[in-house]
Amino acid sequence: MSVLPLVFTSGWASGINAYAVVLLFGVFGATGLTDEVPESLQRTDVLVAAGVLFLCEAVADKIPYVDSIWDSVHTVIRPIAGAVVGALLAGQNGSLPELAAGAVGGSTALLSHFVKAGTRMAVNTTPEPFSNVALSLAEDLGVAAIVTFAVFHPVAAASIAGFLLLAGLAILVFLAQRIRRFWRRRSQRREERRLATPRARPRVPAPPDDGSDHF
Repeated sequence: MSVLPLVFTSGWASGINAYAVVLLFGVFGATGLTDEVPESLQRTDVLVAAGVLFLCEAVADKIPYVDSIWDSVHTVIRPIAGAVVGALLAGQNGSLPELAAGAVGGSTALLSHFVKAGTRMAVNTTPEPFSNVALSLAEDLGVAAIVTFAVFHPVAAASIAGFLLLAGLAILVFLAQRIRRFWRRRSQRREERRLATPRARPRVPAPPDDGSDHF
């Protein structure tokens, strides 16, 4: 079970930026920093493809509303990437069945993806774009730091990833409740304004003037 913490951490990171995970593991394996990375992730074509897609995500992830569209597209891609990376790591290590590793990596990636996508939807309600850029940079740096840390200290890195996952889920629930209350108050104020607006009375037409005088 020694590879399980690495699988869990890679799954959490894949839910945030799957291409960065593949690129980092591939570079670490190709440079000889670790022998836990399978040969399939160290191939040149895999590294080039992961690098190009990582650059595309680095741009799209910092543009308001474009990031949410990108997240919607990757609702399937990120969990699959987490499952595949987990299965490959288990196959390389041999201490954990590949199917179990794929389930751990995929489910963890799905949860962290929901946290990322939900948080971005909440951030997009702000009128300025700087929060998107800051959050995207924090996610990229966090993924790079924790994946690198996991290569050398997998158990400690898995503990950090687990804490961040639980904290992210709690923040997501909190934001969902705040946004729901905001829309409820807004609809109530709109209804109050509608009821407070006086309705125009229908105009009664004046009787026709037949030229006669009435006393």
